[in-house]
This record gives sequence, C-alpha cells and structure tokens, in this order.
Amino acid sequence: MHPKPPHESPPDAAAPRPIRASGSVPAAAPAPGHVWLVGAGPGDPDLITVRGLRALQAADVVFHDSLAAPELLDHCRPDALRIPVGKRAGRHSVPQEDIHVLLAAHARAGLAVVRLKGGDPFIFGRGGEEMEFLRAQGIPVTVVPGVTAASGCAAATGIPLTHRDLAAGVCLMTAHRQDGVRGLDWTSLAADRQRTLVFYMGLSQAGHVGTELLLHGLPGATPAALISQGATPRQKAVRCTLAGLARAARHGGLESPCLIVIGDVVALADPALAPWVEDPPQCGAGHSGEAPADRASGPAGTIAPGRNDRPAGRPLACPA
Repeated sequence: MHPKPPHESPPDAAAPRPIRASGSVPAAAPAPGHVWLVGAGPGDPDLITVRGLRALQAADVVFHDSLAAPELLDHCRPDALRIPVGKRAGRHSVPQEDIHVLLAAHARAGLAVVRLKGGDPFIFGRGGEEMEFLRAQGIPVTVVPGVTAASGCAAATGIPLTHRDLAAGVCLMTAHRQDGVRGLDWTSLAADRQRTLVFYMGLSQAGHVGTELLLHGLPGATPAALISQGATPRQKAVRCTLAGLARAARHGGLESPCLIVIGDVVALADPALAPWVEDPPQCGAGHSGEAPADRASGPAGTIAPGRNDRPAGRPLACPA
C-alpha cells in the first residue's frame, strides 16, 4: 500500500499513483490525464467560481500559485498532492518552463491535474503559455475563468471600471513586460479620456507610469488609485491625482501585489476604503463625489478643457 502523499510536496516530487475518492465526484471533475487551468480570483477565497471549486475538489494533484487564497487548498481531497509553484516580484520559486514540464508529466501519469492561479488564467496569468505547451504535447486542457484583479480590486474599493458618464471602456495592462514598461503605447493610452486604465503589478513602476502619461498629455488632475493586497483582509488603498502617483506609491502600508487604476471613475470610490492622500480634484458637475472638473462633458459630447489641462509641450513631470 502506498503511503499517503504529504500535504505539500516539493515541485520535483515524482508523480504519485492516482487515488480516487470514494463515492460520487462532481460532474465537472477533471478526467485522468487532463489539465484544468482554474482561476481562483483575487484574494478572497469566496470569489472562486463553482466550476473551479468542483475541479479543485476532484483533482489528484494541484499546482497552486502564491496569489491564490491558501484557504482554497482546504477544499482539496485529503489524498491530493499539493505543489506550490508561486511567483512574486523578484521571487520565482519555479521557472515557468519547469511548471510546463511538471504539468505535462503528471497528466501523462494519468492524474487529474488542476493548475490553480490567482485571478484569471488568461489575464496576465501565463495561462495561455501553459495551454500552448500542453496542447503541443497532446494533453487536453480546460480553462475555468476567474475574477481578474482589475474587477475584483475595483469592486472591493467601490470603483466602477466603466460608467455611462465617465468611462466608456477599460484597458488592462501589466506594468512589467518582457520588453519593459517603456514598450507601451503611451500616446494611445493618454489620448482616450473616456477610458479607465488599469496597470497590474504596478507599485514599483508607479512613478514611471505617471510620468509617461503626463508627458503624453493626460491631465495631472486625473484621479488615480493604488490598491494593495486587493480583496484580502490586508487590503490597503489610497487615492491621489496622476501628478501625485509617485508620492502616493510611497505611502505607508502599500506593498505588492498592487494595482493602479487611473481615470475619472476613481473619484467614485468609497472614501472609507480608498481615502485621498492629497486634496482631491475639484468636483465636476453632476457628481456628488469628486469627479474632476477638467473632464466634464462639453457641447455635443466633447471633452471640455479645464483649469488643469496643460498646453502641448509643457507636460507636468511626475515627481520621483
């Protein structure tokens, strides 16, 4: 009789023989030799989907990220193998290429495999890379979407990412790119005043993000928020203007992972959950909160210039 696998095993552990739980398993259970990429949502364990939870309950082996709520592992079968493969800024416990190989090896051994990822697997979660590798190996993959950090953290602070009067769209970006944050199209990002900008993993790049948007024409009075440890009991959020983004990033208590939200919708955040660390922008008409005046709608739906707009060629640099 094989000994029961430990609660948590090192990443290089050999694939165990599959052990099936007695009784019925959920209809959404992963099949042997199949990998499920499951989004755990951001922080709060209650934000995982029902389908994701069922897959987690039925898996033989679970590869879990550090951003997935630890409490979710309590839903694994007692005999399931749990393998940590988390990544944090500057601390990669297992290289991504090794994760690919481990997922494939356990699936080929006939195990039902769940890759539990914080947020959504396909939004800055490298789920696309893992899917490509597994498909190339002939291993079936199912993706279970999750609540991504942008919507989860915004909801946790009362920020609507879109709003009929303030934001007709939202753009999700990572502040850490293989070609560097300087590879972003800052001109395009700053041009659309009716769009909310969300930067993932943005704490260390807050000063650069603020400076580039200012240099490319986004007004310095544009509201911005930094949300640290969003949707967890350790959540801390602050609001500032775009011009003060770098200073706000040094505000006490903010740590990674941290999301940056920029746009007029930030003015609608719950003040108890995301206080201003500087004087808020001047109120705009029709918004009892703090929508900035320099974004008020002008005639025929145009953007009316405000006192915080700056002529081209005289941008305001974001203080480092």
